[in-house]
Amino acid sequence: MTRPTPETLAHSARRARTVAEPTGDADPTTPPRGTAAAATPAVRPSGPVPVSGAGSLVRSLEALGVDVVFGIPGGAILPAYDPLYDSSVRHILVRHEQGAGHAATGYAQATGRVGVCIATSGPGATNLVTPIADAYMDSVPIVAITGQVSRPMIGTDAFQEADIQGITLPITKHNFLVQNAEEIPQVLAEAFHLAATGRPGPVLVDIPKDVLQAATTFAWPPTLDLPGYRPTLHPHGKQIREAARLMSGARRPVLYVGGGVLKAGASEPLRRLAELTGIPVVTTLMALGAFPDSHRQHLGMPGMHGTVAAVYGLQKADLIVALGARFDDRVTGRLDSFAPDATVVHADIDPAEIGKNRHVDVPIVGDARHVIDELIAAVTTEQKAGRRADLADWWTQLDDLRERYPLGYDEPADGTLSPQYVIKRLGEIAGPEAIYVAGVGQHQMWASQFISYEKPGTWLNSGGLGTMGYAVPAAMGAKVGRPDAVVWAVDGDGCFQMTNQELATCALEGIPIKIALINNGNLGMVRQWQTLFYEGRYSNTELGTHKHRIPDFVKLAEALGCIGLRCENAADVDKTIEAAMAITDAPVVIDFVVGKDAMVWPMVAAGTSNDEIMFARGVRPTFDEDDI
Repeated sequence: MTRPTPETLAHSARRARTVAEPTGDADPTTPPRGTAAAATPAVRPSGPVPVSGAGSLVRSLEALGVDVVFGIPGGAILPAYDPLYDSSVRHILVRHEQGAGHAATGYAQATGRVGVCIATSGPGATNLVTPIADAYMDSVPIVAITGQVSRPMIGTDAFQEADIQGITLPITKHNFLVQNAEEIPQVLAEAFHLAATGRPGPVLVDIPKDVLQAATTFAWPPTLDLPGYRPTLHPHGKQIREAARLMSGARRPVLYVGGGVLKAGASEPLRRLAELTGIPVVTTLMALGAFPDSHRQHLGMPGMHGTVAAVYGLQKADLIVALGARFDDRVTGRLDSFAPDATVVHADIDPAEIGKNRHVDVPIVGDARHVIDELIAAVTTEQKAGRRADLADWWTQLDDLRERYPLGYDEPADGTLSPQYVIKRLGEIAGPEAIYVAGVGQHQMWASQFISYEKPGTWLNSGGLGTMGYAVPAAMGAKVGRPDAVVWAVDGDGCFQMTNQELATCALEGIPIKIALINNGNLGMVRQWQTLFYEGRYSNTELGTHKHRIPDFVKLAEALGCIGLRCENAADVDKTIEAAMAITDAPVVIDFVVGKDAMVWPMVAAGTSNDEIMFARGVRPTFDEDDI
C-alpha cells in the first residue's frame, strides 16, 4: 500500500493545571491555570472590529489560544466554517461527531488544556451526547460548539432541529444558547473558564445560524459575568489539622487517590505526602499514573478488578484519606459493607461529592494540590511534636498479601495467544513514556493491570461512563495534543468496530497513532459474565471476527490508509510490536488474535461486598482475621 503523506501535527501544548483560581470578573487575557489560553501568551486587547457572528466565534477561539478543533460541518454551523478557512486554528475533519467529542476529550486528558469539538444542529449535535456525557462523568474540560436552526425556527420542529441545550442539561457543567451575536466573545470566554476551573467538565455552546450570520463587532477581552461561581480552592485549616491528627495516629490508614489528583496537577505533592507519612496508596482507574506503580507504597488499583492488597487495604482500613475520589460503586462494592471500621477524611473540590455515597467524618473542600500541600505542612508539624503513626504491623499484613496474591494470569490451555501477555509486553516495549488509551471491557482492565504507569498523563480511558468506541478517537486527540509522544490505543474487537472510521482521519491528517487490537472474537467482558453468572449461555456475544474473520482487520486497516499487521502466537508478539514502533509516518493497527476464554481476575462481582473478592475462579483469598 502507499502510505499517506503526514501533514504537520499540531504543536505540542505545554501542560497546564486544570484547576484555576477564579474570580467573579476574571480577565480572559490573563487566564486562570487550566484554560486553553493558559498555555499560550496573553492576547493583546483589540477591537471593536466589524465581523459576522461566525467571525466573532473564530476570533474568540483564536484569542483563547485554541490551536485545534475536531468537527464536521453541516447546514446550521456552516457559516462558522467560512472564517475558519482562514484561521490559525487547525480544524480536523472527523468521520463522525462522536469521534470529534472523544478526540477533544483525549486532547484534554493528554494536555491538560480544554478540548474543542464542533457539530451542526440536530443529529450532528445529538451525536455529541455520548462524548459529552463521557467527559462529564470523568471531569474532562471540553467545549462543544453546536449550530442551531435560526431563532425564528426554534420550537417549530424545523429541519435538523433538536433542543441540544435541554438534552445535555444533565450532562454538562453548564450550557449556553446564544441569543445575540454581540454575546459570542463573552459566552466563549465564560465557557472555557467554566470548563477548566473548579471541577473540570464539559460546557456546550449552541449558536443559531442567523446569529452566526448576523453583523456584529468583535472586541477582546470581554468581561466575565458568572455570579455565584467561586470554586473553593483552599481548604479550611481546622479540617486539615484534624486530618493530619488522624493520619498521625492511625494504625491501618490508606490514601485513596482519585482522578482529581491528576486534574489538580498534584502528583509530586502526593508522592511527598505518601513518603512523609509512610501510608499505603491505592489509585483508582482514573488516577493511574498519579502515583508511580513501581513505588513500594503503591498497593495498586482498588475495586471490582483491583489487586487483592488494594481491596483488602481499603476494606480493613481504620482511616481512609480520599483525595479527589468519589466512592463510586466499582470501588466500594456493596456500599453498606464497605470499610466498616474506617474513619473517613474526604477531600474534593466539588462539595456535592463529599458524603454523597459514604458518610464522611472530616470533610475537606478544596483543590487537591492545595489540600495535599497543606496536609504535608500539618503532618510535618505533628511529626515534629513526636506524633507519628506506627505502621509496621499494617505493612507486614499488606506485604504478605502482595506476595501471596500478585497480579498474574494462566496461559490458555488450548495454546491460543494470551491477551494479558500481549498487553504486558506492549507496556514493557513501549515503556512508561508512551501514552496508553484504552477502550472499555476486558482489554481495558488488563491494560490497567499489566502496564506500569509511572507518570501522570500516560493513561487515558473512559472510566465513569464506560464508553465503547472511546479509544481510537481519544488516541487521535491525544496524539494531536502531544505529537512527540508515542500513543498506543489498546482496543477490543467490539469497541474498535464502533469508531474505527476515525483511522481514515488519522491517515489523511498525518496522525500516526498505533492500535493494539485485542481480538478475542467476542464481546469479552459480557462473555465473562455469561460464563460466571449465566451458566455459559453465550447470547449474542460472538462477533464473528474469529470464525469468519469479518471484518478482516488487516484489510480494514489498509482500506483506511493505515498499516495493518497480524499476530497470532506468542513467539511473534515482540517483533510485531517492534515493527509497529518503527513506523512513525502512518497509523498502525495490529490484529492480535487471542483466546476467547481469558478472564479478568481478581474480581468483586457487582452488588457483592469487597470481602467476597475472588483471586481467580473458585479461589478466594484467605486473610488472617487475628491480625486485623
